[in-house]
Amino acid sequence: MLIREIMNAPAITVSPETSVVDAARIMLDRHVSGLPVVDGGGDIVGIVSEGDFLRRGELQTERKRSWLLEFLTSPGKLADEYVLSHGRSVEEVMTSKVVTIGPNATLTIAVELMEKYGIKRLPVVVEGEVIGIVCRSDLLRALANMLPKEKVQATDNQITEAVIAELSHQSWSHNGFIKVSVQNGVVELSGTIFDERERLAAKVAAENVPGVKSVTDQITWIDPYLGIVMPTSSDTV
Repeated sequence: MLIREIMNAPAITVSPETSVVDAARIMLDRHVSGLPVVDGGGDIVGIVSEGDFLRRGELQTERKRSWLLEFLTSPGKLADEYVLSHGRSVEEVMTSKVVTIGPNATLTIAVELMEKYGIKRLPVVVEGEVIGIVCRSDLLRALANMLPKEKVQATDNQITEAVIAELSHQSWSHNGFIKVSVQNGVVELSGTIFDERERLAAKVAAENVPGVKSVTDQITWIDPYLGIVMPTSSDTV
């Protein structure tokens, strides 16, 4: 799936001269949490989000430090913080270094960028011009549309083969010896694992196979260093 398939277009934008008050009202009225900032030529020059309005003088939420930390903080940093908490225009509070993405990029790239930079939205840009925006909520919406909504009918043999195939494709399951049996759509997992975390992963792998009604866990956990059977989390409760 590509970004152009899930992005919001056209993007709601503001100019650098837009007032902080107007930008906040646009976000509230349009139910968005961030706005790309574009110049007169349509090129992106920044982005402003809800986070830029958290530390505000009007709310009395400016960053406050002890006298010692205040003394140790550089005047330049203090000046920057003052501008962010008292600036009247978008240009004064926006983030100038914007991480963008192209419309033909994959969702994987979008997720990697969001995780790497700790951001929640990516303006979609073509030759410097903003044509849309993709947010975490758009990824969530795509996920909801792709998850199966109806039960799928499958024979026990088909389910067994599918679960075994899924486990065989996962590197974390290669060290264990997980056995699979199915009766009336109920999957029973047995055998041995050498890392307790593989238990839940195997259960999830089985749950995602079409036609599975439920999963029963009978897997034995063996400590690879001690060579003894370890109690499961349910055994220790």
